Amino acid sequence: MKKSFIFFLLAMPFFINSQGIIDQTIDSLYREDQIYFAITYNTFLNSPDELIQTNFSPGFRAGFIRDFPINSKRNRAIAIGLGYSLNVFVQNLKITDQFEDSFNYEILLNQDFEKNRFSFQALEIPLEFRWRTSNNKLYKFWRIYAGLKASYLLNSRAFFKSYNESISITNIDLKKWQYGLTMSAGYNNWNTFIYYGLNPIFDNANIGTSPLKIRILKVGLIFYVL
Repeated sequence: MKKSFIFFLLAMPFFINSQGIIDQTIDSLYREDQIYFAITYNTFLNSPDELIQTNFSPGFRAGFIRDFPINSKRNRAIAIGLGYSLNVFVQNLKITDQFEDSFNYEILLNQDFEKNRFSFQALEIPLEFRWRTSNNKLYKFWRIYAGLKASYLLNSRAFFKSYNESISITNIDLKKWQYGLTMSAGYNNWNTFIYYGLNPIFDNANIGTSPLKIRILKVGLIFYVL
């Protein structure tokens, strides 16, 4: 019994050291790969004064983002992902098709219509610089993620309905690639999110002789799943 106790005392430093090596190995593999979901309120930037949103304009985002830590504590990282977004804008801009690949844009000042909206779906490529207070054992933490997001247009649609007219158009004249700045910040799973568009969303749109250079601002909540 005494010999066993002495053996245990002599072996303990090696046992503790081996545990530390294991913990260090686990920590060296720690990263914040995540699935994300976001709900946003979409609004316009750089729009004509007469162009107004007549109802709530929602947006939805979902995707996966891969995390690449860049420091020894692994609380700073670069991340890149792939996702999907749906964006709806309820407003008073009437879009009609004139002939093939040509559209007419008109701001309705009297708002004498039942429904008027356009929407588009896109593939998203987010690129982020990430700061957080997490580690491999702490799952509730503060975070600030800032970066860029590129979106590739998949399809688009405009819909207008009044008491005597109904118009539905697919593939309206939106830019194939859209870019913007992003930031999400908060604690634990739910975080605030903002997107600030850098380029106009319409490709070749005019109201009269004035180019329509609308950009997008999105504000909402984003939910991260480890």
